[in-house]
Amino acid sequence: MADGRPRDRGDGGADVLDRLDPVVLHHIVNTLGWPDLRPLQRAAITPLMAGQDAVLLAPTAGGKTEAACFPLLSAMTEQKWTGTSVLYLCPLKALLNNLVGRVDTYAQWLGRRAALWHGDTKESVRQRLRAEAPDILLTTPESLEAMLIGVKTDHARLLGSVRAVVVDEVHAFAGDDRGWHLLAVLERLERVTGQAIQRVGLSATVGNPDQLLRWLQGSGAGSRTGQVVAPAVLSPPAGGGHDDAAPPRPAGEVELDYVGSLDNAAKLIAALHRGEKRLVFCDSRRQVEELGAALRAREVTVFLSHASLSVDERTRSEQAFAEARDCVIVSTSTLELGIDVGDLDRVIQIDSPASVASFLQRIGRTGRRAGTLRNCLFLTTSKDTLLQAAGLLLLWSRGWVEPVVPPPEPRHLVAQQLLAVTLQQHKLGDRLWDRQWNGLAPFDRSAAPIVRHLADEGFLDSDGGMLFVGPEAERRFGKRHFIELTASFTAPPQFTVLSGRTEIGRTDPSVLTEERPGPRRLLLGGRSWQVTYIDWLRKRVFVEPADGGGVAKWMNGGVAGLSYALTRAMREVLLGADPPVLLTRRAQARLAEQRETDAPGTVHSGGTLITRVGADVRWWTWAGYRANATLAATLQAVADPVQRPTDSWLRLREDLTPAAWHAARESVGENLVLPAVDPRAVRGLKFSTALPERLAVATVAARLADFEGARSVLGESARLQHDG
Repeated sequence: MADGRPRDRGDGGADVLDRLDPVVLHHIVNTLGWPDLRPLQRAAITPLMAGQDAVLLAPTAGGKTEAACFPLLSAMTEQKWTGTSVLYLCPLKALLNNLVGRVDTYAQWLGRRAALWHGDTKESVRQRLRAEAPDILLTTPESLEAMLIGVKTDHARLLGSVRAVVVDEVHAFAGDDRGWHLLAVLERLERVTGQAIQRVGLSATVGNPDQLLRWLQGSGAGSRTGQVVAPAVLSPPAGGGHDDAAPPRPAGEVELDYVGSLDNAAKLIAALHRGEKRLVFCDSRRQVEELGAALRAREVTVFLSHASLSVDERTRSEQAFAEARDCVIVSTSTLELGIDVGDLDRVIQIDSPASVASFLQRIGRTGRRAGTLRNCLFLTTSKDTLLQAAGLLLLWSRGWVEPVVPPPEPRHLVAQQLLAVTLQQHKLGDRLWDRQWNGLAPFDRSAAPIVRHLADEGFLDSDGGMLFVGPEAERRFGKRHFIELTASFTAPPQFTVLSGRTEIGRTDPSVLTEERPGPRRLLLGGRSWQVTYIDWLRKRVFVEPADGGGVAKWMNGGVAGLSYALTRAMREVLLGADPPVLLTRRAQARLAEQRETDAPGTVHSGGTLITRVGADVRWWTWAGYRANATLAATLQAVADPVQRPTDSWLRLREDLTPAAWHAARESVGENLVLPAVDPRAVRGLKFSTALPERLAVATVAARLADFEGARSVLGESARLQHDG
């Protein structure tokens, strides 16, 4: 490389790197010291500089940020973009904090600037950004909407020049309501800019990348004008080592163990891999706290990270962990996304994540150094989580990854958007409101019943053919300049925990109200705290350090339950399939015991199984919670009306006869029924108060249903097995 440039890849034509701005290319070689770009980064240059919508796929640390930034910065110079021309959106503030320095460094190569704006950004900094707009603005969709509706920000001046938006961890948005909120806000932003905005999604491996790209395109899917080549899904070619977007194949780096309890897991972690930097994932905040306390009691240097710890506490943990060597950080999924916590030696998973995609994110944290492999040690604490982990690893070994599916029928967010856009515009034509989202469903004319309800209930006022924000919206959402309207998800109420003036984090109110003997103690940050005073009105708890005995507990705000695919894989394991990973002797023995004792009464190789033990009649479908809830609602003639279906079975009536069973099956045909909805579940749907009750119930029911899984089960034979 005597000319100081990356080598041509020998494709016979001009090197694609010549399309990049020469200054960018110079810094890639001389500042970063890179001999070449990765395959994904090369592949992204032409489509992104041509203005294409795209989804870039690669594992964690696969170079996706650079794959997006280098071409867009080059286009910024080539096409003379001015003002804030690129938005970089992330689902987590911590991820933005982690990225802003890197993106700003790249921007400064060209005399440009990147800046940060999210909920923790000080007002003085925001004022400066309003006066001197950065070229790249890193933010969240919620903060972007706050800019659109806020009285302090001239959104046309700040955002009117946006030409491209990068959505990092786009799969994390698309899989929940924040994705619908993101799409709606981007459509409104296009109304501000007066032109289509290029959309670039960055994602880990997903099962349906083409559908994810079409989703990201919003109203412009299939109809963008002036594009040179078609929208693109870009991923590294197969065989690209650590840059390969396909799941790494088993090579001795994944191990499955059964330890029987969280305390045994702590003993093992304390004894194994000393001198190494270990990241331990748990799937609940309670587990994080209890494991952290158990490791600290064994004199392990341990740091914690989860959503209920204060920002300062999490930041201190993550920074200390990044700088230390012989230590452990215990985290929920908060460290699953691309936040940099330094060079890891090992990932340990307590029990099992709920999806293959999540596992890929986690194992992708390791194996970044030359000569090292990705690795993950599963420590399962019960027979159920051992079975789940084995099923998940079976799916992973086949290269299967879940499709990302947006939650159906987001009517509550349609109501939120109608109120937010009325705030933004101050008034809205009562016949033209749907134009604000460029025809994007479900924010189109199909939302007319919601508009009528908002007007009837006083959320919107109507006068002279125009709609205005009404008194009911002011009453319910108007505090602090309607800040409640910009958050599209609901978190259960929590109490802030303070030691002196230092915020430790937040705890569930049930920990403060449940009857317990002795002094009331909390477990937070891996330490025990004694409660000294509770300010019920301001939701504050004052504490002081205690020697032990703290309790950790949080209510789960999401819908429980495993997917059809994962539950079916667990059934395969019970029927004898082993995942091709290293199984410890303990794991092998426990699985063998389950196959001998549990399998005969729960699985049948020829279809599903119905068992009767006394008055307890169970249909072992192994179809996942949502499919089982759908089946319980559909087969009301034979299903027990008082039950909560599980992932693997649902309860049938104790007077079930073979004739009644066959009659019920025959009567279904194609007519599946939505699951019944608990009224409390509707209250957990943010903005449900702005919906007619029947529409709120229908939204929750649609999200509880799995028609495809239910149909699949109904297509199988069912074997009736009696006790004794």
